[in-house]
Amino acid sequence: MSNWHEKYVIGLTGNIATGKSVVRKMLEHLGAYSIDADALSHRAMAKGAPAYQPIIDTFGKWLLDTNQEIDRPKLGQVVFSSPDALKKLEDIVHPFVGEAVDLLVKRSRHKVIVIEAIKLLEGKLAPLCDSIWVTDAPKVMQASRLMKKRGLDEVTAHQRIQAQSPQKDKIAAADILIDNTGSFEELWKQVSAGWKKIDQNKASAQEEVKQEVKSGNFLVKRGHPKNSEAIAALMTRLGNIPMNSSDVMEAFGEKAFFILELDEKLVGLAGWQVENLVTRVIDLYIAPELTPEDALKALVEEIETASKSLQSEASLLFLKGDIAKSEALWKTLGYEKRTPESLGVQAWKDAATEKLHAETTLFFKQLRIDRVLRPI
Repeated sequence: MSNWHEKYVIGLTGNIATGKSVVRKMLEHLGAYSIDADALSHRAMAKGAPAYQPIIDTFGKWLLDTNQEIDRPKLGQVVFSSPDALKKLEDIVHPFVGEAVDLLVKRSRHKVIVIEAIKLLEGKLAPLCDSIWVTDAPKVMQASRLMKKRGLDEVTAHQRIQAQSPQKDKIAAADILIDNTGSFEELWKQVSAGWKKIDQNKASAQEEVKQEVKSGNFLVKRGHPKNSEAIAALMTRLGNIPMNSSDVMEAFGEKAFFILELDEKLVGLAGWQVENLVTRVIDLYIAPELTPEDALKALVEEIETASKSLQSEASLLFLKGDIAKSEALWKTLGYEKRTPESLGVQAWKDAATEKLHAETTLFFKQLRIDRVLRPI
């Protein structure tokens, strides 16, 4: 790996369920390019990817599911109950993840990079970082989050927590410690304060991201936490989803927003995220009096522009209602109706399966040909 001399790199770590991913997304809102090293490890073990065969050779074919993919829950049961098994897995996967991180950092046009990795300090990434950020929360809160968000039972949740290296060692290495025990508003204040402490020469050298773009008669604006009240009102009105500003602040820990304006009136909204190099558009609403072709085109094109800057490989739209019925419109924008199973790439399938439900229809568009950790 290079030392990434032209980048300011934040290494973000903390034990499981302490809020690393939320902080990473917040840093992304502030202008950083974010990398989830733990998600890259899942890519590395997909069928045909470089870690796939070494893992099978080490742990056995019994790990494979009916699609010949590695069953990660089965693998987790093995490695989280045996430190030796966990080390064997890390020795296989970490070098490939390191190569992928290096490629993404070099390829990014952003000057500030945040790398989230639960094993940041134990591996080779920490010495390459300019600043170490650590998220912290008590074990009882970690367990509660694991049971609520990941559906783990109490015994398994505590097993996962105990399998981690001591949190106190991470705290001792922290340049910035983030206490994730309060509200999202309090968390945002801590992250914003930490952002102001980084090398401002690097931060100010960021490629300028346009905060608003003219598209025909529409103005597409990036949503920010300060817009949370307006976004909540728009989602309540157009999506029939009762929201308040606190709900939107919480949502900023998972996704970003684009707001559509016409004649200075808010007439549309998109909620989207890029995770594991896959774009997912989860919320897409426009006022009923608008011509859908122009309004949706304006929003989706800005999402794609932002997604390409974040090196996204594919865009997934989760649509419902009349918007989902406009297949001809989506075809003109390069999208086609798909099922998760038809997407081929495991990371794309996982991203689709996680968000697709009975009321939504999946539309797909590939954004990049040169994929990271692609099958070999």
